[in-house]
Amino acid sequence: VQLQAFGGGLVQAGGSLRLSCAASGDSFTQYTMAWFRQAPGKEREFVAAIRRSVSNTYYSDSVRGRFTISRDNAVSMVYLQMNSLKPEDTAVYYCAADARLILSSIRMAQHYDYWGRGTQVTVSS
Repeated sequence: VQLQAFGGGLVQAGGSLRLSCAASGDSFTQYTMAWFRQAPGKEREFVAAIRRSVSNTYYSDSVRGRFTISRDNAVSMVYLQMNSLKPEDTAVYYCAADARLILSSIRMAQHYDYWGRGTQVTVSS
């Protein structure tokens, strides 16, 4: 599967952005989809994931309650709605996918086989 993330930009603290990730290829519904982010000088960190069943979502503690991950299997898209943004949310955001993840690995970047190019999110104070 090929992934293309877009929707990043510059926003003031407290504002909102919606990231999108378009997937191409077969069997989108088989993939667990996730968002990770990487700030300068820091390791890539888990943000959110959504299993094949749209009711199963997972978040990092730092974004829970502010970010919402969703997917539309009909058009092979995954979204990240980001509200109440903070300067510490500034990072490059990456879309990732994997078809074989077990639940215990869902927050681990090394277990995802497919990655899109990142999209920059900058939150000004």
